[in-house]
Amino acid sequence: MPEGILNLDKPRGRTSHDVVETVRELTGIRRVGHAGTLDPLATGVLLVCVGRTATRIAEFLMAAPKIYRTDARLGIETDTFDAEGKVVARSPVDVSRGEIEVALNHFRGAIEQVPPMYSAVKQNGEPLYRLARRGVQVARAPRPARIYWLELVAWSSPTCTLEMKCSPGTYVRALVHDLGQSLGCGAYVTRLTRLASGSFRRKDAVALGQFVRKAEQGRWSDLLLPIDQALADRFRAIHLSDETARKLCSGQRIIHRQGAEDGAMVRVYGPGNRFLALASYEADDGVWRPRKVFVSQYSERDPHDDGPG
Repeated sequence: MPEGILNLDKPRGRTSHDVVETVRELTGIRRVGHAGTLDPLATGVLLVCVGRTATRIAEFLMAAPKIYRTDARLGIETDTFDAEGKVVARSPVDVSRGEIEVALNHFRGAIEQVPPMYSAVKQNGEPLYRLARRGVQVARAPRPARIYWLELVAWSSPTCTLEMKCSPGTYVRALVHDLGQSLGCGAYVTRLTRLASGSFRRKDAVALGQFVRKAEQGRWSDLLLPIDQALADRFRAIHLSDETARKLCSGQRIIHRQGAEDGAMVRVYGPGNRFLALASYEADDGVWRPRKVFVSQYSERDPHDDGPG
C-alpha cells in the first residue's frame, strides 16, 4: 500500500479535517492524518500523512517552524479575530507605517499568547470554540510562542500585510488581534496563507483539485513524498551494517560512533540505503536507542522488492 507525505495547498473555506476526509475517500486508505491544522479561512501548506508509517512521523512534522503571510485589517475587531467572525468593535485608524513598525517590535522573539476562544484548545475536555458558540467565555492561560522574524511587507491604510516565521502552535489571529490592541484601533485577519512548514514550501505544494484529478486517474501516489525525505531537514542520517540494523529494529540499543552527540536524533538506514528507524543517542551509556522503528520484521532484503525481472 502506498505511504508517504502529501504537500497540499489547502483551499480557503475547507477545514483541515475536510481535506483529510477527501484523501481517505479517494485513496481508500483509512490511516490518514494532517500535520498541523489550518483555519478554514487559511490557505497554503497542509501536510497530509498517508499510511501507518507516515502518520507515525506526524509529530515531528508538526514540530517544525512555520512561515505565514497575513493581511490584517485595522480598525475592526471580530469575535473570532478573523473575517469568519462577527464584528464586535470599530475604531478610526490613525496610524503610520512607522508606528506599526514600532508596535511589531513587541511581537518578535519569545512571546506569550492567550489562545482565542474560537480555537481547538480544550477546557475540561471541551474545545473552546464549542463554548464560544454557546456564548460562554472562560479564562485562558497564556501560552509561550516564538516569533523568529516578523516583517511588515505592505501598508495601505487600513490594511497591512505581515510575514512571519514562528514556532508551531503560534496563533497568527491572536498576534494580529494583539497588534491591533497595541495600536489602539483593533485588527482582524482577512487573509492567511501558510507559505512553509519546515522544509515544505507552498511553491511546491499540490492544489487539492490537482490531487483529485490524479486520484480519478488512479495516479495519486505519484504525488507522495518519501517519508524519510520529509525528515531530512530535521535529522541527520546514519548507516548501519546488516547485523547492527537487525539489533536496532528488534528494539535493542546499539553502539555506533557516527553522529554520536548527546540527545541527537537521526534517521537510520540499513544496507541498500533502506530507511529503518529513528534513533536517539544517549551519551551516558554511549548507545543509540530506537525511538520509532518502521521495519519491525527486519531482513536485509526488502520484502517489497521482488528482485530483477
